[in-house]
Amino acid sequence: MDDSGTLDELVAAAQRGDESARVDLLTLIRPAVLKRCAKVLPNAYDAEEAAQDALLAIATKLESYDGRGAFMAWVGMVSLNAARSTYRRLRQMSALPEDFELGAADPRTTSVIAGTRIDLVEAINALEERHPTWAQAFVARDIGALSYAEIADLVGVPVGTIKDRIHQARQFVRLRLQDSSFVG
Repeated sequence: MDDSGTLDELVAAAQRGDESARVDLLTLIRPAVLKRCAKVLPNAYDAEEAAQDALLAIATKLESYDGRGAFMAWVGMVSLNAARSTYRRLRQMSALPEDFELGAADPRTTSVIAGTRIDLVEAINALEERHPTWAQAFVARDIGALSYAEIADLVGVPVGTIKDRIHQARQFVRLRLQDSSFVG
């Protein structure tokens, strides 16, 4: 996305109903969307599914982007939300019976990276249940790599409020990840 003029022109044209511009825009942003989804989902197929959901959401809701904040920041939030939604859907599909006992993971067969990502997504889900505004800011900053100013523009609150939410969220997530007795 080096040429923001081209990106801005494509966004404007697509919002006016130019379908060719919409296709070009989606093609241009697809790698960034997939990369963002892969930060949340450890499996490449799952990340691809989430990226497709995100691109569909972007294509159908492009008119809702009002120019407040950077377009790619908005794309990042839509992508992260799609990835988290895909994760929740996959988790529900593979729900285990209540009487199932989860044993300790076998380090010979479990990816440390995958386990860490799954634990992080679980912690973020718990954060979102208790403090949704903290979760939104945390995900945008620490997973989405958006700046404090971009997040503040997107959600319409002062930068200081965003910094506080992220600080609180990091403490919550840190404690959740340290709690070795946490299971689902």
